[in-house]
Amino acid sequence: MQWWQPFTRMSFNSVNDILGLLQIQAKLQQQPFQRLLKCWSEVVGTVIAAHTRPLSIQRDVLRVATSSAAWAQNLTFERQRLLIKLNAVLPTPLVDIRFSTAEWYAAKKASNQPQALLLRQHPSYLGEEINRSHQVKSTTKSADAAFENWAQAMRSRSHHLPLCPECQCPTPDGELQRWGVCCLCAAKGFSK
Repeated sequence: MQWWQPFTRMSFNSVNDILGLLQIQAKLQQQPFQRLLKCWSEVVGTVIAAHTRPLSIQRDVLRVATSSAAWAQNLTFERQRLLIKLNAVLPTPLVDIRFSTAEWYAAKKASNQPQALLLRQHPSYLGEEINRSHQVKSTTKSADAAFENWAQAMRSRSHHLPLCPECQCPTPDGELQRWGVCCLCAAKGFSK
């Protein structure tokens, strides 16, 4: 069997189809973590919950941010007791818990700002109505047709946008307000 033969059986799926599958996989993987977040303070107690923040479950290992190194060390000694309590509540048992102060402040800052608010503040943000009204069709059978559908959607999204004064490409208003040019021309200027 040649190295390229497995790739000849691949079908050309649209980006929307692939992203949809990835979103479903992410939701399936989040379910134990979401359940853990709901019961965290009940299982560990309110005092410990005030000084800890579960970050993720990766390969059945729970990562937890702590407010100080002393909390991380003390909870490391208590992790077997916590594992028994958590595994009684979770559908998939945890193997271990890792405590660290590394992401305590980063996680705290991120949780204070809603994700949608951050998105709207980005200079390249086009608006929700554009994203909803110009969805790329995912029913195409060939790569050429999928590309043509994508190109048409991009043309219709950028039809109303002002042009960059340097390269004459459609540019979001936020980029022009921030840099006076599109992000690509701005990046070229930064590298000089």
